[in-house]
Amino acid sequence: MTAIYNGFVNSIIIALLFITCQKPKSGLTKEELPQKDMMNISYGSNATQVMDVYLPAGRDTANTKVLLFIHGGSWSSGDKSDFDSAISSIKKRLTDYAIFNINYRFAGSGANRFPAQMEDIQSAINFMESNAGSYKINTSKIVLVGASAGAHLALLQGYKNNSNGKIKAVIDLFGPTDLTTLYNNHPVPAASQPVLINFLGATPATNATLYQQASPINFITAGTVPTLIFHGSADFIVPTSQSITLKTKLDAAGVKASMITYPNEGHGWYGASLADTVEKIVAFIEQNVT
Repeated sequence: MTAIYNGFVNSIIIALLFITCQKPKSGLTKEELPQKDMMNISYGSNATQVMDVYLPAGRDTANTKVLLFIHGGSWSSGDKSDFDSAISSIKKRLTDYAIFNINYRFAGSGANRFPAQMEDIQSAINFMESNAGSYKINTSKIVLVGASAGAHLALLQGYKNNSNGKIKAVIDLFGPTDLTTLYNNHPVPAASQPVLINFLGATPATNATLYQQASPINFITAGTVPTLIFHGSADFIVPTSQSITLKTKLDAAGVKASMITYPNEGHGWYGASLADTVEKIVAFIEQNVT
């Protein structure tokens, strides 16, 4: 009996040794992958084509989705750091998302005019896709988040350049949506028109097609991705009517869309309104991207 018992124990030991030898000697499991933050990673050859990358702990290529942030600044200024505080809050809430926060080329002095900024967004997406394996992310589920001019770019990318369906939702923070109307009907034309000419290199009168092609509102269909819109009622830079018209057209097309207006807030906000914005962004993403 003792011999049988000893033989049984020896068999277990041999089996355990065999299993141990079969374990991979390199690589980390999902649970072992730590959070990783990487700043100013180049996604193109231009010095401005850089991004901050925030990879969550426990990520994997099946379940770790992507948030891409695009800052504002009249298409000619601004910086990805504008989103730092919001990203700090969001990444604690959306732990199954990798976050990419980009800079892009600015329009100015006749250089880098539209569609240079759209090309940069596509280059950033291409970079994410080419590194999906090493980053352990799922680039078939992307959410775009933009503010002001960055929201315009996010909307245009999500509505016009999403034939593969990888962009699943857009978060629009007070972005221009109809550039022709913005040029022709802005309450302060002296403030808006030079910005649009700098960006596009033309007026609606000299190049109506360019303005049409650069306006997200012209690319809404029944298949347009869910959209969350924020605007301040006191915004004099991008009139609230730009968002109201967008929401109306999305509703008419049967697209899932929500619009939140903050009374007395201008072109951006802080404090309680910003905290509420973060909460609503997180809830919208959780409800619409699975």
